[in-house]
Amino acid sequence: MAVNFLYITAGSAKEAREIARLLIKERLVACANIIDRIRSLYWWDGEVKDEAEAVLIVKTTADRVEAVVARVKALHSYDCPCVVALPIEGGNPDFLDWIASETAAAGKRS
Repeated sequence: MAVNFLYITAGSAKEAREIARLLIKERLVACANIIDRIRSLYWWDGEVKDEAEAVLIVKTTADRVEAVVARVKALHSYDCPCVVALPIEGGNPDFLDWIASETAAAGKRS
């Protein structure tokens, strides 16, 4: 089963935590990590912004990436949130299997 990291930025650790809880509760992702107090510089509305943000990293199966992106866009406070998927090329097979198991549809779970 193909597994992905999704890198997501949020306006605060609180927003990242709220998004993470819903994604996990809805079984769109298996787990999440939040890195608070990052500094982001970027172009927006014709000017360079310099803002405090939080990073949310979630793990899910490749077939759920599209649904995760759509859900994050619906939950997020930004007009155009950063949500990018990165394929996991390898790792602990037990952990990767766990991600697949935890994101399986409720009716398919044992």
